[in-house]
Amino acid sequence: MSSNATTNETSNVTSLPSTSKAQTAKEVIAANVKLLIEQLEAGHSEGLTAYLTAMGRFHNYSFGNILEIARQRPDATRVAGMYAWNQLGRKVIKGQKGIRILAPMIGIRKKKDSEAEKDITKQNQPVLVGFRSAYVFDVSQTEGAPLPDLSERVKGEVGEYRERLIDFLIAQGIELEFKESIAPALGMSYGGRIAILPGQAAAEEFSTLVHEIAHEMLHKAERRTATTKTVRETEAEAIAFVVSQTIGLDAGKSSADYIHLYHGNAALLAESLEVIQRTSALILSAIETPATAEQSEAEADPEPALAQAS
Repeated sequence: MSSNATTNETSNVTSLPSTSKAQTAKEVIAANVKLLIEQLEAGHSEGLTAYLTAMGRFHNYSFGNILEIARQRPDATRVAGMYAWNQLGRKVIKGQKGIRILAPMIGIRKKKDSEAEKDITKQNQPVLVGFRSAYVFDVSQTEGAPLPDLSERVKGEVGEYRERLIDFLIAQGIELEFKESIAPALGMSYGGRIAILPGQAAAEEFSTLVHEIAHEMLHKAERRTATTKTVRETEAEAIAFVVSQTIGLDAGKSSADYIHLYHGNAALLAESLEVIQRTSALILSAIETPATAEQSEAEADPEPALAQAS
């Protein structure tokens, strides 16, 4: 993993060309952490902004309505009313039958003049007066503009790194299985066991696997109770980004978008710099070829500088 790290301006990939002027593995890790910090400080990508705007148009349904939707249309994945679909550039296909749910009816309870004068904030308060039938439609019942998606994915050639990563996982006593039932999640960590959604592209699968391994290494013991979900997801995705970028994959802005979805940011990542860089180095040392690993170890500084948030 030795050699100077170079960054492709079009892809933001930090690669490791073989030259005599070698950069240590830890310096490359620090450079990739710095790249992720810069992406987080730049804010949401256009793709994430469009996705969040679209998702904001969908309602969160009550447990009773979720049961009603599942009973009437078990294969439903994303439902909304006709108006919401129109706002998203889609229309309900002619002849489609709506899914009946119960919508709250809000009325105004007027106060007597004497009561209203005592507390002006209680004048004409809105109150729930009952429920009415309403109809929603699944996305499969509509047509039109495609829904915005977090379509940016990790790209590149994984090569032998995939098998080495799996060997590392097994050496840690962690079981690996591939399960369709975890969809739409790409991976899940259960403490001693990882499940991966089958059918992912090789680069995306590799990044997902690193993310879940990071959870296993950092967040299944006492540290889980000392951290929030935002911190845990920020750390795991940052490690996935660093490892993926360092072996030559192009993670683009997918990791920054993921961290933003969990309300993480550059400042939060900076607080976890040491654990991110240490864990990334451990995973990378395990998946390097023996010759490269020996060279990196010989070149490594005893106290490498950590990447810093600006």
